[in-house]
Amino acid sequence: MKKYMYILKTQIIKTMTYEFNVYGNIIMQTIIMITSAYFWKALYRKQETVGGVDADSMLTYIIISSLLSVLLITNVEKRIEQSVIKGTVATDMMRPINIFGGYFAEDIGSIIALFFQNMVPIFIIGSLFIKVPKMADISALPLFIISVVESFMINWLIAALFGMIAFTAINIDALIQVKKHLLRLLSGSIIPVWFFPEKVANVLEALPFVYIYQLPLSIYIGKGDRAEQLRGMGIQFVWLVILAALFLYVQKRATRKVMVQGG
Repeated sequence: MKKYMYILKTQIIKTMTYEFNVYGNIIMQTIIMITSAYFWKALYRKQETVGGVDADSMLTYIIISSLLSVLLITNVEKRIEQSVIKGTVATDMMRPINIFGGYFAEDIGSIIALFFQNMVPIFIIGSLFIKVPKMADISALPLFIISVVESFMINWLIAALFGMIAFTAINIDALIQVKKHLLRLLSGSIIPVWFFPEKVANVLEALPFVYIYQLPLSIYIGKGDRAEQLRGMGIQFVWLVILAALFLYVQKRATRKVMVQGG
């Protein structure tokens, strides 16, 4: 555990060193957040509710979505790709730590640094220029926190599984960008799934993506009753278990292949 804590602390220091990346991310997230807010204000101009959600709740949804996007930043795909391209993947796997455990610790370290560097400024900007994103029901806070933790794990596992494509494709930069934007669209981060046609929404709700953004955001704004929220969290947990099992299986096969053939 001490080894992973060292990696985590090192990554915090590294992340806080590159100020340009921090400012760039804040500016980008702010532009997306404010643009989305104006879009939803225009949509709600002539009607009180859309999809069972009022304008005030939708604006809160947008701000919290922007904050979650900071927590859900992962670098594991890029780290796997770099390790394969440099040919160090085999030696990395021979180290006295699990290579993916190290990548996970790095991502946690980045999130801790970005919490203070990005989330706090974005929250302040959203509160000043849009609205203060108050939680609809403070008693649901424990559910929201648990859901966010599980959403991070689901997102990280998907990223790690996606990164393993590098073992066969090597350069996956373009695929990473496609995956990133597609995930934001399918997860309800920008446009909630309940605005989609019913058949499309039903398909998306059967996939793990909506449990990355939309579920915790729905809990935050109070959409649906407690039973519906708990049902969603149950499905979220099932997807977490499925993806974790798939990750362990793929990791084992990838490790065996690399150690036999070399990195």
